[in-house]
Formats: sequence, C-alpha cells, structure tokens
Amino acid sequence: MKLKHILILATVALVLWFVYDSFSQPGPDDLKGNFKEVAFYRNENNTGPIVRVYAVTVSDTLWTEMQQYGEFMPHTKYGNTKVYFFLEGSPAPDKVTAAMPNIFTHYQPYCIGKYEKDAMSGTTFMRFPFRK
Repeated sequence: MKLKHILILATVALVLWFVYDSFSQPGPDDLKGNFKEVAFYRNENNTGPIVRVYAVTVSDTLWTEMQQYGEFMPHTKYGNTKVYFFLEGSPAPDKVTAAMPNIFTHYQPYCIGKYEKDAMSGTTFMRFPFRK
C-alpha cells in the first residue's frame, strides 16, 4: 500500500473518531433524577454579562447529580448562571426573573437546592438555600 493511501486512511479514521467522540459526550440527559426544566430566563443583553436563571424539577434529592446538572448548563464568560431545584410533584415556578431572589417568595420553601456559576466561573451549590 502506498504512503498516500495510508495517510488518507489514517486521516479518515481520525475524523471518524473525532466525530464519534464529539457526539458521545455526557450531558444532562445522562444523569439520574429525571431532571425537567420548568422555567428559564435569559436577559436580552448581548453586549454585557449574560444572566441565565433556570427552575428545574428533580425526582429525588441526588445532591451530586444536581451539582453535575448545574455544571452542564450553559455559561458565558463574565455572565451568571443559576439553577434552582424543586422536587417533582411539589410546587415549582413556571416563571423566573433576573431580579433577586429570582423566584417568587411562595415557591422558596419548596426549593431544595441552588447551583450558581458566577462571573469569574466560581461555582457554589447550596442545599435548601431559603431555609433559615
């Protein structure tokens, strides 16, 4: 076999491997917990910090899975991403806002977790963030 054919075969194999690897990456659908996004907010500002707020229901208090779900959510450099978690079957908001505390006060007792990724890519995860 000529060197040219070997190089073409190697290139095709590498391209196929890259494509397979790209499409086989883990994502939020691979997590346990039956995560369902019930509310989402993203500001219209494309020139400044992007603010994303999610309300998500989960079937159980799987803390590490919730934190992993938050890490899968989109984040923009110098932006802020927040994910509020609620147990499936309990009251959960159908609307979230950019203004703090992002969810209406009557839903706060039902919030079981909050994940946040700030402007400097620092992450925090709190269990029961609205309990005193």
